[in-house]
Amino acid sequence: MKITFIGAGFMGEAIIAALLKRKSARPADIYACDIDSARLTVIGKKYKVNCGSDIGKSIRDAEVVVLSIKPQTLAAVLKDLNGKLKQGQLALSIVAGARLDTIVKGLGHEAVVRVMPNTPAQVGQGMSVWTATSSVTQAQKEMAQTILEAMGEEIYVSDEKYIDMATAISGSGPAYIFLIMEALTDAAVHIGLPRKTAEKLVIQTVLGSAYLSRETGKHAAELKNMVTSPGGTTAEGLLCLEKGGMRAILTQAVIAAYEKAQRLGGQSGK
Repeated sequence: MKITFIGAGFMGEAIIAALLKRKSARPADIYACDIDSARLTVIGKKYKVNCGSDIGKSIRDAEVVVLSIKPQTLAAVLKDLNGKLKQGQLALSIVAGARLDTIVKGLGHEAVVRVMPNTPAQVGQGMSVWTATSSVTQAQKEMAQTILEAMGEEIYVSDEKYIDMATAISGSGPAYIFLIMEALTDAAVHIGLPRKTAEKLVIQTVLGSAYLSRETGKHAAELKNMVTSPGGTTAEGLLCLEKGGMRAILTQAVIAAYEKAQRLGGQSGK
């Protein structure tokens, strides 16, 4: 599978690294295109992939063209690419907030996949939610799936409206978790634990809890109750969290992120 990345930034590099690590693509089959020559030098040296700044040349032999650019540069890139993709080529966009119709119109090309990945993709533990236009063939969907599986888990949704919802959960979710981890670590230091010890305790607790949830398939409430003894320390801590409105605040955060994603999507279509 020959893949071109338009944009060799943070997420572009994460996908390249994941593809090579999983042997889903060879370095010779990957082309990184970016206007930042210094960035291309780093990517080329680190991953031994093809690099260049000429968009037309970069997509010439590609089966999949990944748009891994920042939202503010999307309009300019779409203008450069308009009419240049051939029939049989697939455009895969990870641009936050950019709707399918915006990409299709901007490219002048019908076969488009839209993906909402997240940052744990850097270590092969990502969660990608994606959808596709009706012009995307089954073979192209399988190519998209291969790329996303290299980064971790993937879920296909038939309706694009679910992408904005996923943005508020799996897209923004790591930031919520990291904030909680930071707060737990600081709290541990506050009660007297050395910071390094506190950090290790928090990281493994979050990691172990996630694994327990996935491996047992039990409802989160059931797993919570397994930890909570009547009149015990956990019950006391949970009471404090409920009084502080943690559940309501998390719900409000998800709703706010979802509404922001919808607004960004509306702007991208203008």
